[in-house]
Amino acid sequence: MKEILQKLLNHEVLTRQEMKNILLGITQDEFPAEQVTALLTALQMRGVTVDELLGFRDGILETGVPAILNADRYIDVVGTGGDRKNTFNISTTACFVIAGAGYKVAKHGNYAATSVSGASNVIQHHGIRFTDDLDRLNRSLEEAGIVYLHAQLFARAMKFVGPIRKALQFPTIFNLLGPLVNPSQPPCQLLGVANLDQMRLYSNVYQRIGIDYGIVTSIDGYDEISLTSEFKVTTNDYERVFKPQDLGFDYAKPEELVGGASEEEAAQIFDAVLENRALPAQKNIVLANAAFGIQVLEKGKKSLEECTAIARESIDSGSALATFKKFAKLNS
Repeated sequence: MKEILQKLLNHEVLTRQEMKNILLGITQDEFPAEQVTALLTALQMRGVTVDELLGFRDGILETGVPAILNADRYIDVVGTGGDRKNTFNISTTACFVIAGAGYKVAKHGNYAATSVSGASNVIQHHGIRFTDDLDRLNRSLEEAGIVYLHAQLFARAMKFVGPIRKALQFPTIFNLLGPLVNPSQPPCQLLGVANLDQMRLYSNVYQRIGIDYGIVTSIDGYDEISLTSEFKVTTNDYERVFKPQDLGFDYAKPEELVGGASEEEAAQIFDAVLENRALPAQKNIVLANAAFGIQVLEKGKKSLEECTAIARESIDSGSALATFKKFAKLNS
């Protein structure tokens, strides 16, 4: 590790294999917390390369528990986190809207690191128990159209850096890794990032991995389509800046996205959207993110107008709510 840290101090980049070896070493407690802290800080200050990110990904998947799902085409909708906007659980809510529309979803998530409520917080708040039992996971996917994969049950390496991440209180390479280590390795993913640098990084990573993807960022720094500003989307097929009006929506106000001051308040917004009684802006933000997720699943063969209509029907018909209730029943 001393040699690795010296390389980073010299502004050198690490190879994919070096990064994998470091991750394996972390899981075997080979390095003191101070050295891991220095590593994470140096990488964050310099910026992570594609190979460095893939190396850590290789190590996490190798040391983790795989989730083999009985489905050919399904999606994960996730954000990198760390944008410090404290929004409600937009990606998680969008997942149930997509599943309610008849698509398969394997949502990967964890407890909040820099916000009030992460995906696992809002899921657990509803009495749902996390599992890595493949039979239960596949039953949930088959009967409810959606499965939830709690990161800590699968990515065993994460527990070794949990206290360090909590103490640092700023995003690290592990925020970047979260979206890439879904243990089911989904063939489709919609990812929200907080800036254009991350968008370029992930675009290169996804091209190396070889999946169907959409990456979104709001120009004002949200790691999702916030509708508070113009937003950029890049996929396998195109790269474009959109305005909310392009999807038939008005601009939203930042205060309309806030997840509240507690886990309870965040869960109430989640419920309100699925029950079709949320603020118009809250519903629209979920619809926008779900629409792009559906377009990724459809390999771009459906227009955004069609995809938005499909998402809207999922909420308006009560299908998204029914999907969540079925999911909760199967997983409680």
